[in-house]
Amino acid sequence: MIVPVVREVWRRGREVEVMQRAMAFAALFLVTLIPLLVVIAAASTTRGSGVAQWLTDAMGLSGRGTGAVRELFTARGRTLSTTTAGSLAGVAVFGVTMMASVQGALERIWDLPRGPWHSAARQTVGLAGLLGYILLAAWSGQPWQNTPVQPGLRIAVTLLGGVLLFWGLQRLLLGSRVPWAPLLPGALATVLALVGLRFFSNLVLAPLLVENAVSYGSIGTVLVVVSWLIGVGYTVYAGALLGRVLSGTQSSAQPG
Repeated sequence: MIVPVVREVWRRGREVEVMQRAMAFAALFLVTLIPLLVVIAAASTTRGSGVAQWLTDAMGLSGRGTGAVRELFTARGRTLSTTTAGSLAGVAVFGVTMMASVQGALERIWDLPRGPWHSAARQTVGLAGLLGYILLAAWSGQPWQNTPVQPGLRIAVTLLGGVLLFWGLQRLLLGSRVPWAPLLPGALATVLALVGLRFFSNLVLAPLLVENAVSYGSIGTVLVVVSWLIGVGYTVYAGALLGRVLSGTQSSAQPG
């Protein structure tokens, strides 16, 4: 049972070009959400600690690695004053492009035709939902610090919110052409894969991040973060692909 599923996921993954799409996901995430999160960090009363804490938790970092990532989100007084409406609009356009890229991959996975021109509205909502989840996960690390309740709250918000995000995001970007039930396994698989990515990051990327931060400064940190984002993109697409394979035949997809 497991071997045929793995074989089919591998075969479909090569057809869909999961790795290439994951690299595009990382690049668009870097030029879209990271700048937005930096601006939000500058406006935050916590001076960006919540956003930085979310990223370090997601990557499984500690010690010097945590400090290197926090420097990327250190709020400076000039950050907000030098941010223009034009620059934010440009970032938003890239964000919608990222969602369009995700939508294209999901449509390929589910063997659906391209969505209509007004898909941009759904892509905008999807971008807002993704950003909202990141901010919610970042906030979940703030209440009840240094109490037994805090770790449970952060884990519950991150995992449950992740399942709801990837479940709803698939439904939204596919234009309701696939029923809710077949999309759930993909959402669960994506969240489980992200948990696995966290442990991999802790073992492999965390030491590399410290080494690069010492050797190359902030640019070294960014390179490792981009590598982690490629892993995130891969898990998002591979998780959806696994859900597609587990859902059964193509009859689950309803063309719209």
